[in-house]
Order: sequence, then structure tokens, then C-alpha cells
Amino acid sequence: MAIRILLTELTIFSKLNPRAGCSISYICHDKKQGPAFKKGCPIKWSVCMKTLFSFILLALLPFTSLVAQKSIKDSVIFANLIYANYAMQFPGGDLGERFGMNSQLGAGYLLKTNTNWVFGIEGNFMFGDQVKSEGNILSLIETSDGNLIDMQGIYANYSFNERGFSWFFKTGKLIPVWGPNKNSGILFTLGAGYLQHKIYIEHRDKTAPQITDDYLKGYDELKRGFATNIFLGYLYLGNYNKVNFFAGLDVTMGFTGYVRPYSFNQISYNSGRFSDILTGIKVGWIIPVYRRSPKEFYFY
Repeated sequence: MAIRILLTELTIFSKLNPRAGCSISYICHDKKQGPAFKKGCPIKWSVCMKTLFSFILLALLPFTSLVAQKSIKDSVIFANLIYANYAMQFPGGDLGERFGMNSQLGAGYLLKTNTNWVFGIEGNFMFGDQVKSEGNILSLIETSDGNLIDMQGIYANYSFNERGFSWFFKTGKLIPVWGPNKNSGILFTLGAGYLQHKIYIEHRDKTAPQITDDYLKGYDELKRGFATNIFLGYLYLGNYNKVNFFAGLDVTMGFTGYVRPYSFNQISYNSGRFSDILTGIKVGWIIPVYRRSPKEFYFY
């Protein structure tokens, strides 16, 4: 529309004339007679430059407006979502026979497209202090009252904990409902990756050689393997980029096996495959990175 109006008001066919400075042929709009072709009207170079600049600006304006009018409030936009998360997890399957409830801290990145598909990666660190059947972990080297004698002839100070980590490549879909914009709603993702966990024997004094250095590996029951992840929850991206979060149900299932070939506790070689399940409530805080401010319009 802007180009059509400009061409109606003033269509320029430049002809250089050294004496006149800028002698041109153009269509002049007359209020009484309408558009009429006139020739040879002398115009200064400054007028020519201003007219040319106006023509370029008006020609580009419609295209910049189409891009600039997209905002998070009224459009589905492309976004980079960087986040940190926490989860309270409850183990099941074979993992539930060894550990109780644990916590998980992690970080990740999601790429959200302008069709609300998401793709990303996530890594998590697991920790807890609920280790079941502690009495049989070091039973062969403990005293009758369940203690270890260190090199000084006194009871060693140690404790049993859970440690582990996981990472996943993730993909999923955002369904825009119950939110302030079309970029918030129900988030469903599937992930495939890796799970590892073990018994962590914490012995800070290092005075009992039975549970230091390589000897620890005979008791930690380290397992790892392929894992899958499912997340179903709600993702919120605020219109003003101040509050951005997600929360929901997170389920991880790992198919693990022993890493250590031999168990000091069982006095036998390790073998077998295990199904480890972690079910938890996950919450996360998001730092979104947009191509433009989520509320402002920009004209270039």
C-alpha cells in the first residue's frame, strides 16, 4: 500500500541536466485535474535525495512491520530456554531395593520452535542418604557391633550415601492451554540417554584402609546403562520475561548392569541386568533467550 501511494504521488524518471541541477520527468498529482505527466521541472539535488530516501523507507516499511509485530503475547515464537531444575525422586524396581528417596539437581537447554515443538539436552546429579540394608555392605570386614577398626585402633567414622547422574536428549511438544500466551501450556517430552548410580561410602578421615582408594570399588555396587525419560507437566513463559518456570511429573527408567567385575561383599563375580525406576516431582526455573524482547516492537 505504501509503495502504491508513493508511485501515485510521485513517480520519478531521472534525467541528468547539468544546467538545471536535477531536471526530471515525473507524474505530479494535481488536486483538480488528478495525476498528470509533466516534464522538465527543475528540482534541487537535496530534494532528489530526500525523495529517494523516502521511497526506500516506505518500500521497506511493510516488510519490517510483518516481522516486528510478532511478540510472545500474541504469537508462537522461537525461543532458547536455559533452565535449572530440582526433583524429589522415589526409586522403584531393582533400584528401590537398595535406595530410598533421593534428590536431583540438574540443568538443561530446550529449543522451542515457532510450532511449539521442543528439542534439547539435560543433565542431572542424584544424591541421597537413604541406603537400605546398610548392615550387609561391609559385613565381612566389620566388627560384631557393626564398626570398622582403623589404623589407630579406634572405630572409623563413615557413612553410606547414594550418588549418581543422568543425561538425556529430549524432544517433545507444547500444547498451549491455561496460559497467558500461546507459548505456555502442557509440556510433554520424551528422552533417551544414560543413568549411573552407586553406593557412596563417605570416609573423610581416610584412616581405615579397608574403605579407601581402590578398595571402595569392591563395595560401591556401581551400575550404569541406557535410560529413558518421560516428563508431563506445565510450562509457563510470562509476557514480561520476569516469571518463567515449569513443573510436573518426571519418570526415568534405566536398564543397568554392574561396572565392577567383582564384589568384595558377596565374594563373587558380579552379573545380571537391572531395571531401575525413578519417579518424582520436578520443578525448574527458566531463563528464556528470545530473538527480540517479548513485549516490545522493533522497527529497523
